[in-house]
Amino acid sequence: VPATRVELTVSCRHLLDRDTFSKSDPLCVLYTQHPGSHQWREFGRTEVIDNSLNPDFLHKFVLDYCFEERQNLRFDLYDVDSKTPDLSKHDFLGQAFCTLGEIVGSAGSRLEKPLIGIPGKKCGTIILLAEELGNCRDVATLQFCANKLDKKDFFGKSDPFMVFYRSNEDGTFTICHKTEVVRNTLNPVWAAFAIPVRALCNGDHDRAIKVEVYDWDRDGSHDFIGEFTTSYRELAQGQSHLNVYEVVNPRKKMKKKKYLNSGTVTLLSFAVEAEHTFLDYIRGGTQLNFTVAIDFTASNGNPSQPTSLHYLSPFQLNAYSLALRAVGDIIQDYDSDKMFPALGFGAKVPPDGHVSHEFPLNGDASNPACRGIAGVLEAYQHSLRRVQLYGPTNFAPVVNHVARSAATVLDGSQYFVLLIITDGVISDMAQTKEAIVNAAKLPMSIIIVGVGQAEFDAMVELDGDDIRISSRGKVAERDIVQFVPFRDYMSGGPGAGLSMAGLAREVLAEIPDQLLSYMKARGIKPPPIPPMSPETP
Repeated sequence: VPATRVELTVSCRHLLDRDTFSKSDPLCVLYTQHPGSHQWREFGRTEVIDNSLNPDFLHKFVLDYCFEERQNLRFDLYDVDSKTPDLSKHDFLGQAFCTLGEIVGSAGSRLEKPLIGIPGKKCGTIILLAEELGNCRDVATLQFCANKLDKKDFFGKSDPFMVFYRSNEDGTFTICHKTEVVRNTLNPVWAAFAIPVRALCNGDHDRAIKVEVYDWDRDGSHDFIGEFTTSYRELAQGQSHLNVYEVVNPRKKMKKKKYLNSGTVTLLSFAVEAEHTFLDYIRGGTQLNFTVAIDFTASNGNPSQPTSLHYLSPFQLNAYSLALRAVGDIIQDYDSDKMFPALGFGAKVPPDGHVSHEFPLNGDASNPACRGIAGVLEAYQHSLRRVQLYGPTNFAPVVNHVARSAATVLDGSQYFVLLIITDGVISDMAQTKEAIVNAAKLPMSIIIVGVGQAEFDAMVELDGDDIRISSRGKVAERDIVQFVPFRDYMSGGPGAGLSMAGLAREVLAEIPDQLLSYMKARGIKPPPIPPMSPETP
């Protein structure tokens, strides 16, 4: 269990200007390393800030802080020139390396480092601020409007937006929310927004919250209209005469004797509710149902040859068995009956040799469940000797197989996870996309582990992290697919156990959020934890 979670806020100063006619549009990408690995993996990206060499990024990185691990971090900055997620298409602005411990251990947990990486150029500095997240899980929903704001535009009225800052222990401020821009009005009504209470005040209800009101300008030089301060405790009183704020521009106030304000901002509504976690649902009794589907197509190679991905060596497990063990060993803790349906696809099956895309590994079509991960491994090895590897490679039948089960339990008491292990050469891309878009409405997630050395472009597309998957114009309502290439974890030798733990972590990382996104979309709350009866120890 990680000791604590830490939120990183990123700012930069004096970035290189890579745009000819305007300033750079910076984006920061964070990379991390798995323990024991030297390979950098992308952890996340901030938003892009237009026209700024001194960006304060709003997107925070939330990391598990493990005191006993050296957690290496790398921050790369890019000037974004187009919509593509491909970083090689954007201008590199420099990078910085540090460890999470280095940031946390700096004075005020604030680390400032020069950006490096472009020979002969000063690339500016990066400022990293770490704040430990309190365990407050409340989310507040707020809505504001304003009246009679100052007119800042020569031709039209103003285009107002607000920026919220929480104050830190040392009296500085950290940005925590930006409203949308309401165009051409001095009396805007902004949309309601939800924000974690800890982001507003880090759990301290009396801590100052500063709000600045601006008039938006296309070139990034937004005009300051004025500001006010409040606190969570004040806002929590909801709509009342106390929650009407004068927007004041201190420079105008100093200059003009008769200056009153630059308009007012009114809180229209305030509500707060607890944000539920994955563990709340697990504690409340939600069961994970784990189904395995294994690729038995001929592209895996003849199982009797040592070069085959399905080769059963008396001395070591093959890639299919290793991947199955790594993921299954963790997920079985959340499945009370430890019975796992196991299917194969893409083989000719006895007795008549027809090609099947969802055959039971244990040979029992009425009940394909195997006892424990050991039972699945046994059924898999038994099947390999019974069936003939063939093709094509169709995923849709096994996805639909699990979706049919998931569609019968929509109340949140069960959540289905399908693990597909494949060499990645897919034949029914269109049908699989359609099946995934339909499955995204159901309580299920799909994990794809790619074995072998193929190019896994199609699998990355199904993953939908960068571009949400769609079929016939319908976009999946949730991202439910996680793809991981097995070769990234194949260290063999004595470190194999460690890399398998890494594989399991990577594969299962998205499941909690995917389960939460289903529960949230359906408005399902975790049941209260049943009280312990006296006889249970």
